[in-house]
Amino acid sequence: MEAALIIFALMVLFAFLGLGVYVTAKVVGAAKRGVDRTITQARRTVEDTTLKAKSFGQVGVTAALAQLRLDLRNSMRATQQALADGVRTDASLKESIGLFERLSAHGRELDDELKRLEQEPDRKRTAERLPDLRERTTKITQAADSLRWAARDRARRFAQDDLSVLSEQIEMESGALRDWSRASVDDLGDWGAAPAPAAGTRASGAGGAGAAEGGAGAQAPQQPAALHQAPQAPAYPWQKSARPETTT
Repeated sequence: MEAALIIFALMVLFAFLGLGVYVTAKVVGAAKRGVDRTITQARRTVEDTTLKAKSFGQVGVTAALAQLRLDLRNSMRATQQALADGVRTDASLKESIGLFERLSAHGRELDDELKRLEQEPDRKRTAERLPDLRERTTKITQAADSLRWAARDRARRFAQDDLSVLSEQIEMESGALRDWSRASVDDLGDWGAAPAPAAGTRASGAGGAGAAEGGAGAQAPQQPAALHQAPQAPAYPWQKSARPETTT
């Protein structure tokens, strides 16, 4: 019996140790990915700043190559962000993301080639290749721009359709609230009228009038104030904070 308890305790101990190792590995992996993302973002920022400085501060082949890389990177980055944001609410954009990944392979290949040509000492031969490089850059950026604007137009159309349906529902509800027909008023009057006392209860009502008057001073039990508080409405960016009431 003692041996079984010892074995069971060891199994529990090893299970906890394994769980601790797993959790530690997950935390370390997440931290490493966070650091990698930060380093990648910092590297991109430095590269973009360098390219902007070359495109504005220099002339000739160097400035042309830097501008091509900037155009390519800006277009691809904006399209990637637009598709990533759109697919969260529209699953049909997954196919567009697949097409963009294929386009990104050509974009990375072109960006690497432009980067190598920046270090090329033979400026004359590099200048001869500029027309082809511009054409390739234009094709890739136009394709990326087409995907990006199509995704944005689709999202805007969905928003417009939803707004139209919502407006129609609000108009219907507003019409129902403004329906002050005579039948509705008569119904409200019937609901608010007190029921007439029965004939058999009139005599007893006179005898119990004194008891009713004696208890008139007693107050009915009040419900907690929290039950009468209306639920708080959600705050929107266009709402203004309510001003406190003045006593003057």
